[in-house]
Amino acid sequence: MIGPVVIALNSPHSFWAIGPGHLAWLREAFPALEFRTAADEELPTALGAAEAYFGWQFEERWLALAPHLKWIATPAAGTDHLPAQQIAAFGAVLTRSYGFHAQPMAEHAMGMILAFSRGLLASSRLQRTHLWWKDDLAGEFFDLAGATMMIVGCGSIGTHLAGMGRAFGMQVLGVRRTMPHGPQSGIEWIAASQWRQTLPAVDVVVNLLPATPDTAGVFDAATFAAFKPGSVFVNLGRGATVDHAALLDALETGRLRGAGLDVTDPRPLPRRDRLRRHPRVLLTPKTAVFSEAYMDGAVRFFADNLHNYLSGRPLRGALDESIPDRMEGIR
Repeated sequence: MIGPVVIALNSPHSFWAIGPGHLAWLREAFPALEFRTAADEELPTALGAAEAYFGWQFEERWLALAPHLKWIATPAAGTDHLPAQQIAAFGAVLTRSYGFHAQPMAEHAMGMILAFSRGLLASSRLQRTHLWWKDDLAGEFFDLAGATMMIVGCGSIGTHLAGMGRAFGMQVLGVRRTMPHGPQSGIEWIAASQWRQTLPAVDVVVNLLPATPDTAGVFDAATFAAFKPGSVFVNLGRGATVDHAALLDALETGRLRGAGLDVTDPRPLPRRDRLRRHPRVLLTPKTAVFSEAYMDGAVRFFADNLHNYLSGRPLRGALDESIPDRMEGIR
């Protein structure tokens, strides 16, 4: 028997908020446990008796108010918004979540790629000023069939995206620190130390890197200079992995056909930022994980981990877990 499990998954968007059905399912699956929900303003007090916490936010100052807390779980794929070092020093385990983000993020990446490969972004811009712009689009497209896509930080999300790319006839290269065990049909794996040498042959580069000291500014001027002229860059990882001045220069010189950005640094970009206004930039406000099934997947992941916690097995997504798409060796 463990202490109360406090849940604070509150959001104005229904797909990011825990619902009565999720709570009923958890209580049926774990009848011996007490699950308590808390509004955001109630959290500091609610955490006082908690042994486990499942929520979107956590502040360092709350640790002093939670003497029994042993496990903090977030449904997010990253933990850079949480005080990870302080949580570890306190003696609690912090876990991220993964797996259920793959479908919406892969769809988002393919949507951005199609916006450039079919000239959709250019068409959306030209329809405002041109009566008929068919000839203007003659140089704004490229064929996905036969094109090469490189996925940098190719974990579960990247593997899902690779399947979509292959369905369009693309060759897919996956970059990760450790090579996968067992067969991975249709992906040619590239070592983290070799990926830049391959860039001149790549038509689409998708960045799924997390934010770590080793990935900060990895996409810099030297990296963009190695891109194939007329290629496309898509960033669904973290904004801090990209040097935005170098990205803008690559767009201005024509090295890049276009850039699809779901993440930026800072976020949001200032209103007068040149990337925000660039005609070859497709900007989305960190919506790649939008999915009506998001909370269903998050609760299932948490429940599986709760079974692990109760039985003393290692927790999935713990920060000391070996995660293939964390690219410590990328430099």
